[in-house]
Amino acid sequence: MDIKIEDWPPFKIVRLCGDVDLHSSPRAREAILDCLKLKAPLLVELSAVSYMDSSGVASLVEGYQTAKKQGLEFGLVAVAQSAMNVLKLARLDKVFPIHASIEERLESA
Repeated sequence: MDIKIEDWPPFKIVRLCGDVDLHSSPRAREAILDCLKLKAPLLVELSAVSYMDSSGVASLVEGYQTAKKQGLEFGLVAVAQSAMNVLKLARLDKVFPIHASIEERLESA
């Protein structure tokens, strides 16, 4: 899994690419939580996620809960179908704010 972190003021963007599984999800979790420590709203971009298991979902849930406790926005953008299937199975597609793209989210601000 590759992780890229970008600035799209006012947001931090964490782009995940590849498999988000038991092996790689600790890195995803760390990147998400590190960005939230900067007190910026966060979007996690998932268009290039080829596989996500429950540990990857747990990393997203922890990020969402941490952001909520801090009063920060947390959302998912450009969710790949493989990741969306897992989110729907866990009914988290109704919990997470999900946007079609970063640009779409920025335009709605």
